Amino acid sequence: MTRELLILRHGKSDWTAQADDFDRPLNRRGRRSAKRIGQWLLSHQLVPDCVICSPALRAVSTAKRVCKVLGLHAQVLETDARLYEAPTARLYEVIREVPEVARRVLLVGHNPGLEMFLSSFVQPSLPLPEDGKLLPTATLARVFVQKKWADLDEKDGALISIIRPKSLPES
Repeated sequence: MTRELLILRHGKSDWTAQADDFDRPLNRRGRRSAKRIGQWLLSHQLVPDCVICSPALRAVSTAKRVCKVLGLHAQVLETDARLYEAPTARLYEVIREVPEVARRVLLVGHNPGLEMFLSSFVQPSLPLPEDGKLLPTATLARVFVQKKWADLDEKDGALISIIRPKSLPES
């Protein structure tokens, strides 16, 4: 049975806000980009069964904006503290715990962990784009998975696409 993992880096955050890293909100561009990614997912009928995100404000805000566009209820969204500043091994741990009934999962988190995870998870190896970033803010990676979530390991994913919000039309 096939599965799909959607890996989304949080939207652009507001560095001018007087908040620590965990509590930084999205800025205007981040809010707009999250909505555009949600619209792209909806237009391609890629609604996740399960949404797991870092509890950091910018990640939760990104996930909520995407879910709103997709018409998903709040109970679909699960925060997991392990996703904040997560190394690759921890991301595998979180994904291996996804219920098998979930066919499409949206994971919302942070760099550098998400980029390192993506590089280790897909084959063949991913070349870096000219800007040197696989997942700039609010960028979505679609990965095809053939194994059960509990059995996932390095190089078990096949990259379908990477969607950057700046490449999408304005809504």
